Amino acid sequence: MPDLARAAAARMEDQLPWYRALSAEDRSWVGLVAQAGIGAFVAWFREPDADLEITADVFGTAPRELTRSVTLRQTLDLVRTVVDVVEEHVDELAPRGEEQALREAVLRYSREVAFAAAEVYAQAAEARGAWDARLESLVVDAVLRGEADDALRSRAAALGWDSQSGVVVLAGWTPEGTAAQVVEALRRQARRVDVDALAAVQGGRLVAVLGGVEQPLQTATALAHCFGSGPLVVGPAVPHLFAAGRSARAALSGLVAARAWPEAPRPVLADDLLPERVLAGDTPARRALVDRVHRPLEDAGGALLDTVTTYLATGGALEASARQLFVHPNTVRYRLRRATEACGYDVTDPRDAHVVRVALAVGRLSVAPRRAVAQPATEAGTAEASASLHTDVVLPPVTAPDLTVL
Repeated sequence: MPDLARAAAARMEDQLPWYRALSAEDRSWVGLVAQAGIGAFVAWFREPDADLEITADVFGTAPRELTRSVTLRQTLDLVRTVVDVVEEHVDELAPRGEEQALREAVLRYSREVAFAAAEVYAQAAEARGAWDARLESLVVDAVLRGEADDALRSRAAALGWDSQSGVVVLAGWTPEGTAAQVVEALRRQARRVDVDALAAVQGGRLVAVLGGVEQPLQTATALAHCFGSGPLVVGPAVPHLFAAGRSARAALSGLVAARAWPEAPRPVLADDLLPERVLAGDTPARRALVDRVHRPLEDAGGALLDTVTTYLATGGALEASARQLFVHPNTVRYRLRRATEACGYDVTDPRDAHVVRVALAVGRLSVAPRRAVAQPATEAGTAEASASLHTDVVLPPVTAPDLTVL
């Protein structure tokens, strides 16, 4: 048997390039597996009625980590090489007249070894899949909490997310099915549209972190059927995973606030839900509305802010706005076009008018009210005030009633 093991190792060294590329430690483990396989075959051939325990006899000597260094295809190459070596030495191993029986036994045993190898790799894949699922859930949870620390970096690197760009977070409701089925369906669809996906089911909501996204809305449309019925909100695109917390907060806030806009498209951008998010108490959405609408109109000058305010107050009536502003209607049209260029919203559109109306209200609330500042009192003023407090009030004389009338 040692001669067969050495012959098998020499054949693998000569014919298998992947074997030569292995580290010395991995090569020694592969050699032990080959030697154990040959030894187990010889022991079984001597007692053919004994039960075959391929997994324990052959692969029990190797560590589980070897499945990461040697693939299943390479393992089958190993089995094929060892079988060829054994068949070449059949005449030396088998008694005279039993050569054919030995060849048949080799074929049967090699088949069992191949099935056992597939079982080992299947178990390793299941264990690795379960671990990856837990790791993926931890990464998504860290993104939702905005924890861009070293733990997130190491876990993301283990999942192959160390250099992803174009990251977008989707938030929607969970469809029917188990959490594993829902996440796997979303991953499978993400591979079809050529994006990377990390997903997790958190109660009734399904959150997906997508990487390599160039067109967020189009990608979300392709994945929409993987989510349950109801709104599907797309967070803003961020450059990398460690900034995905901003996209996640916007998407989750939009998912809560989307009920206030029943006619919202599906999917809908979180930035298109800014008014509803403000009503739901989202502070970043409040700042975004002020920065995108109120401040540009205020900084543009040319009475744009007054014109937009008047136009909205009159219900979008152009003539009424012109009368209140004492200008020609064409001037109002011109100012409204300039306002659209300044803030990006067209107040002649009902939805944009709603956004601008909320933005102007929020902008007014963001300005601190002016308070009258009391002037320091001088000594003369203090004396005058004190004198005014002690000024006698002269009342008209009270006359007694004339009782003679009674």
